[in-house]
Amino acid sequence: MLHLVIAEAELELVPRAIRDHPAIVNYARRRGKKPEEVLLDSTYHHSALKKLDDGERRGRPDIVHICLLNALESIANKEDKLRIYVHTRNDEVIHIKPETRIPRNYNRFVGLMESLFKKGAVPEELELLRLERKSLGKLVEEIKPDGVFVMHERGRLVKPPEFGKILADLENPLVIVGGFPHGDFRSETPWEKISLYNVPLMAWTIVNEIIINFEHWVL
Repeated sequence: MLHLVIAEAELELVPRAIRDHPAIVNYARRRGKKPEEVLLDSTYHHSALKKLDDGERRGRPDIVHICLLNALESIANKEDKLRIYVHTRNDEVIHIKPETRIPRNYNRFVGLMESLFKKGAVPEELELLRLERKSLGKLVEEIKPDGVFVMHERGRLVKPPEFGKILADLENPLVIVGGFPHGDFRSETPWEKISLYNVPLMAWTIVNEIIINFEHWVL
């Protein structure tokens, strides 16, 4: 079983510090919601993000959206060989059941995430998506993997087919992919760091390469 964690994802509701910013207030009003009920999104809240620490990398739900679409529709997931988790910058973890179907439409995805942050699980009776307060380290500890790899641009260079073989030779490997647009991890990541290419790649590209090359060896 391959465990894939999209870590430190820039996925959060609008923080208190900028809820009264005109860009936030107007956006929330157009959607018929309160400012504290909407997802932070750099596409709409660019001017407000300038007032936040790390504002240049925050408000990127689109990264999670694309990664989840690719991972959940993969053959590995359909064959029950994959488990996917999202860890956010605020130390929340979204547990995702394999049968979950993420909306392909981005606006519907945003609405789903807003509902998840409000309710803690969606749909509540099935808990296809479940939100918990949890650090990255605690999540890794709970999964109990027999190998942990952090995808990092300064990691050991391993070609994708070779990395797929490394994962396939383990019973319970865990791979961590950054869910942020640039920069480094803020959490402690004391595990082996791996790079698949000699220049940085988008998170969803890394997710695709990992899953496809893992599938080659196990299916």
